[in-house]
This record gives sequence, structure tokens and C-alpha cells, in this order.
Amino acid sequence: MQAGEIIRKLRKERKMTLLELSTRSGVALATLSRMENGKMTGTLESHMSVCKALEVSLPALYRDLEASTKTVDVQTKKARTDVFVHDKRSSSEMLAPNVLNKKMMPTMIRMQKGGNTHKEETRPGVEKFAYVLDGKIEASIGDEKYVIGKGDTLYFDSSVPHYFKNTGSGEARMICVITPPAL
Repeated sequence: MQAGEIIRKLRKERKMTLLELSTRSGVALATLSRMENGKMTGTLESHMSVCKALEVSLPALYRDLEASTKTVDVQTKKARTDVFVHDKRSSSEMLAPNVLNKKMMPTMIRMQKGGNTHKEETRPGVEKFAYVLDGKIEASIGDEKYVIGKGDTLYFDSSVPHYFKNTGSGEARMICVITPPAL
């Protein structure tokens, strides 16, 4: 079982609605729904709030968690369906399935000439690594700008506001790895 499944089971045992759990725990209804449906794992803080609302200890919540024994996840290019569009000229594609249940989140960012990603800012403690496959990219991180090209890398604290822009003459592609996974 995953944490969300355990939370749902405990909530239903107490004949509590998702809205009641949200109100009692202070965790947003949408977040609880995503947790229960396996779309996100939640944070330690949200788990502690949910446990308090359900009147169970944190170890009790984690007791039945299944450790994944699967060490290899193969995903063919054809099977990739998680693509997020930043604008008409740029997109991010998840390169692994079920990334929220993993320790890192690999993505491929593609930008046509002049394309750019949305401005992002994650919670503290999340790091990002980028490797440019093709093109010329300007990375705006905080108040600084860095120009990187094919074969160049970038590693930074992604809680600092940042975005990427294709400043080259053709398509730019780069692999980004975020750890721990954050959307």
C-alpha cells in the first residue's frame, strides 16, 4: 500500500469525508484527493497533520507502506504521455513513469527558437540539474543569467525563481533532473 491508500482506508474507517479530513487537518482538499489517488505523495508535514486529524501516530501511518522492490522501470518513447506545455514553442516531457514515487524526476525540455519555460520556484531543499543536448539556452536563476550550450551542464537550488529561454537559431533540448520530485 502507498501512503494515500492508507490515508483513504483510515479516513473511511472513521466514516470521515475528504472535506472533513481537509478541515480537521488543514491540508487542502485537492492535495488530499491527489494523495489518496496516488497523484502525489504529500509531505511529512501534511502526513503529520493528517495523522493528528485521524488520531493515529505517524509510525502507524507508515507501518503498512510497501517498499517498492521494482528496481527497473522501462518506458518507451511511444508510452510517454506526460507532456506539459509551457507556451506554443516549449514543452516538458516526463522521462520516467510514476515520478512522484521516485527519488528524482527526469524531464526533457524542448524549446523552439524564442521559446521559454514558465518561471518556476520549488520548495526549499529541491535541486535541479540540467544537461543541454542541443541548442543555446539562457537560464535565468534569481537575478543572474547563464548562457549554456550543447554539452554544458547547470546545477542549482530550484527554490530560487528560474526559467529557461532558447536564444539559439534552432530547436533547443535539454534533460533536467529534479530531486526530490516536485511539481
